[in-house]
Amino acid sequence: MNKNAYQGRCAAGAVRHQIPAGLSALALAVLALSPSAQAQEAAATEAVQLAPVTVTATRRAESLQKVPVSVSVITGEQLEQANRNTLGALVSQLPSVNFRTGASNKDTSLFVRGVGTISTSPGVEPTVSTVIDGVVLARPGQASLDLLDVQRVEVLRGSQGTLFGKNSSAGVINIISNPPSQRTEGYIDASHFTGGNENRLRAGISGQLAEGLRGSLTALAAGYDGNVTNVFNGEKVNGYEKKGLRAKLEWQADQALKFTLAADVLNSHDDIPTGVVTRTQLVAFPSGTVSTFPAFAAALAPVVASDSNRQINSNLKTEVQDRNRGVSLTGEARLGSHTLTSITAWRAWDNTQVQDGDRLAAPATGLPQSHDRGTVDFDQWSQELRLASPRDGNFDYVGGLFYLHTTDSETYRRDVRRVGTGGALYDDNGVANFGSDSTSTAVYGEGRWHFNPELRAILGLRWTEDKLSFDHQRTRSVPDAQFNGAVPGVNADIAQSGDTRKTGVSGRTGLQWDIAPDATTYLTYSRGYKGPAYNVFFNMQARDNLALNPETSNSVEAGLKTELLDRSLRLNLSAFSTKYQNYQANFFDLVSGSVVTRLINAGDVSSRGIELDANWRATSQLSFGAALAYTRARIDHFNCPVGAATSCQVDGKPLPFAPDWKGSLQANYRFAVGGGWQADVGTDYNWQSKTQYDIGQFEDTVQGAYGIWNASIAFSQPASGWRVALLAKNLTDRSYASFLGRGGSYVNRWVPRDDQRYFGINVRKDF
Repeated sequence: MNKNAYQGRCAAGAVRHQIPAGLSALALAVLALSPSAQAQEAAATEAVQLAPVTVTATRRAESLQKVPVSVSVITGEQLEQANRNTLGALVSQLPSVNFRTGASNKDTSLFVRGVGTISTSPGVEPTVSTVIDGVVLARPGQASLDLLDVQRVEVLRGSQGTLFGKNSSAGVINIISNPPSQRTEGYIDASHFTGGNENRLRAGISGQLAEGLRGSLTALAAGYDGNVTNVFNGEKVNGYEKKGLRAKLEWQADQALKFTLAADVLNSHDDIPTGVVTRTQLVAFPSGTVSTFPAFAAALAPVVASDSNRQINSNLKTEVQDRNRGVSLTGEARLGSHTLTSITAWRAWDNTQVQDGDRLAAPATGLPQSHDRGTVDFDQWSQELRLASPRDGNFDYVGGLFYLHTTDSETYRRDVRRVGTGGALYDDNGVANFGSDSTSTAVYGEGRWHFNPELRAILGLRWTEDKLSFDHQRTRSVPDAQFNGAVPGVNADIAQSGDTRKTGVSGRTGLQWDIAPDATTYLTYSRGYKGPAYNVFFNMQARDNLALNPETSNSVEAGLKTELLDRSLRLNLSAFSTKYQNYQANFFDLVSGSVVTRLINAGDVSSRGIELDANWRATSQLSFGAALAYTRARIDHFNCPVGAATSCQVDGKPLPFAPDWKGSLQANYRFAVGGGWQADVGTDYNWQSKTQYDIGQFEDTVQGAYGIWNASIAFSQPASGWRVALLAKNLTDRSYASFLGRGGSYVNRWVPRDDQRYFGINVRKDF
């Protein structure tokens, strides 16, 4: 890990009495990195300080320690060196953030402070917004792209609906890519990792092309065989292939006008299975009744279900072809003492998924084969105009206009094969064509009144208008009479459409007080707004043509940001309480005898907690970092839908993907090894308490507490530009589930990349 890691972490000793037992496993590694007593005595006289951190959490560059927002920051260099290349991999170091993985990008979701949206519907927006260079990604699946050429990732916790938009009521992942450099420079970076033959190659070049014109180009090629075996054919799955490009042109027309043209494309092929079976029995909630399914267990053979299973038996390869691309033009003009920013952007997302829904090698009596194929064709256009005032007066502000239009077109087909009388095979299918169109317009502004140099008030408002429409048509084959006219998992023919229009107000107000030159406090109230939604999916029914109400939130947050010990220790603390009304969530329903999930206004939920972040540069060679979050995310009142397939006795229970405790500890020691070479020894330990993955509160969808310990050693020679690093991941070989899901006769888990110990080497040459 890089010594300048600046996520805002806390010194381990500062929170020793708060940290659960799991985090103490790093103590031995920290002691191993500690310098000798003589080195400590020499270091006492050193003037070591943390590097300043600049963020854009208020839509313009400011010091991390001065913005009245809970923010964590991770550099692109840290992500690359730790082999964390996606948002899903990033969250292990962010205690307030969690990620739901899936067999397709459509199934992924981000959670901040225990709140997020799980839905594949094109008629619903995420609760956590992902923004790349000022461009909002409208669909959750777009956020699964590889983190290519990243300068830093800012994680803004809590509602950011005033400045970042309506789909940020739980938080924002703000990704900033590298700008072109002033002088010509480049790099080649290659990595190889065991445990699935993972290889990554990146290269980039950047510099001045002409007077006032700079450019950069970064390329990526990567592949990973996977860590799951399909015994049906002996192939490895759960891997990927990726190829991507990102380019930028920056033109400084004159001292007051600058344009940045950015373009990126990423083609990926994933073969993540629809889970690996961990159990062939189900535990009912709340009764605890256990139902076993021996026929499914027999059909799954030779695969044996277990909590650490890494085998499947499937006659169809589950895979996803994904293409994510976009172009943006950002203009910045100084109008006297004001700055006008314009961001015009287009993005497209094409997704084709093939899924083995039955998870078996062949159909059997009572166990029909289900194979799915779906395509997504999604486009979005956005325009934002933003005006920022100077910050040297008694009042400063940021205000703007925002427009976003999206168009989605999807086709989904399900083929079902059943064993009939005498062993005869019967084929049925269902095909749905559906899509949505949305238009969102907004006007927003936030101002700060400086009563004196230490005390200021904050007031911000955003007005949003949403227009949303959908269309859906499904046809189904006519099944054989012996099956009573039913097709498992396929509803009858239907054609429907709908539209809605809603307006909403979000905002923020509060006070900020600098209690010392290196310490600031703040108290804010924020209101979040998430627009209306339609539950548009393959098995959509007539009752789904009613729009879901917008989701709103009300949050109070208090924070303290400090730099201590001559700015060698950065310690930030925040406490929050948020209540959500008309929470949009998936719950269980019965469709043609199969249990499915559908989106509903689930009721009221709340999230309360405390977050502690800091970084300590003990000496010029030794640094420590840590983060800890206690988050109590609970269902306050659940609105039980008609026809619910499971119990609705979930009031007071935890929200999915919301562990009560989550923490991360890091340590890094740098020392010279001769000949101009230096070594960096780093270690990190990431731990979380037990996590419920299902809003239905089933006992068998709980992942127990676990911790992952990583380590690395890197040798670099700055004069020559060489760097060689050796990495060890999951040193204790701890298996865990990044997601647990239930089917009609089984529980399966999604196997993470670091489900077992593996090692890697990274070589980089800068020139």
